[in-house]
Amino acid sequence: MTRSVHPLLRFRRPGLFLVVVLAVGTAGYVRIEHWDLLDSFFMTLITVTTVGYQEVHPLSPGGRIFTSGLIVGGVGTMLYAFGLFAQVLAEGQLGSWRRERQVAMRIDDLRDHFILCGYGRIGTRIALELERQGVPLVAIDNNQEALGRLRREERLHLEGDAASEEILRAAGIERARGLICAVDADERAVYITLAARALHPTLYIVARAGHPESVRRLELAGANRVLSPYRMAGHRMAEMALRPAVLEVMDTLQAGGAEIGVEEMQVPEAGPIVGRTLADAGLLAADAARVLAIRRRTGQLHVSPPPDLPLGAGDIVVVLGSAQEIDRSASVLA
Repeated sequence: MTRSVHPLLRFRRPGLFLVVVLAVGTAGYVRIEHWDLLDSFFMTLITVTTVGYQEVHPLSPGGRIFTSGLIVGGVGTMLYAFGLFAQVLAEGQLGSWRRERQVAMRIDDLRDHFILCGYGRIGTRIALELERQGVPLVAIDNNQEALGRLRREERLHLEGDAASEEILRAAGIERARGLICAVDADERAVYITLAARALHPTLYIVARAGHPESVRRLELAGANRVLSPYRMAGHRMAEMALRPAVLEVMDTLQAGGAEIGVEEMQVPEAGPIVGRTLADAGLLAADAARVLAIRRRTGQLHVSPPPDLPLGAGDIVVVLGSAQEIDRSASVLA
């Protein structure tokens, strides 16, 4: 969906017609009646607007015939303009344009936000989770039912095809932290992932795969992580049956319902701790959070890493601790 132009720009054509009528009328009176430009223009103006003033000068028979044609053309142009104006008011185009501009300005102000493609059942739940954690997002959908819910919930959103580069740019993909593709059709998910990856080569992309064979396709398209809702639901139900206490503890930690929580932090590209070990960097201090794992940029995972493991730029450090301990670890990585 392209951003709509100002509704008043629809009056360009009748405005052009009016200019042409005024020019032709002025030139006609100069040629037929031999009046000067000011008198000719004034006569044309009062004729077109039908204000009812008397003639500037007595008209010849040719001038009367010309004036009759000028009235028809001028009144027709004015009626055309009034009809457009009534249509703009009746359809609420000015209000819609103003709301669209406000949304566009709010999106332009976003930084490190997520773009959510698809606002179905899964997309709705994703939006609630991001909202709970205070993460800004822009939703994209072209389904009228989903758009209605987005408007009622007053969420930032764009109407259109999420595979469109224009829509993704309007959603601020260059400034986004990540993109979540939650559309129902795997084919559309592939197209969206390809478009997003082309516009932002380093963007973090999470995609949903409805069929197992689509996982590989989405990975090849550029998705960093691909999830199958059916596979995840099966895995979670099995874990709930076999290890309910472990699952409850993990859910509590992730939901923030306990005094301690799990958090991930990224080693900055040019930070002073790049190349230093966990112990030297201060991440193993008594007042810091416990380091559970480190994931390299290459995807290599180190669980319960040793103290002498060096840190690399872009590494993800997963820690467990209280809010104060997590803040302490975050200050070391900053």
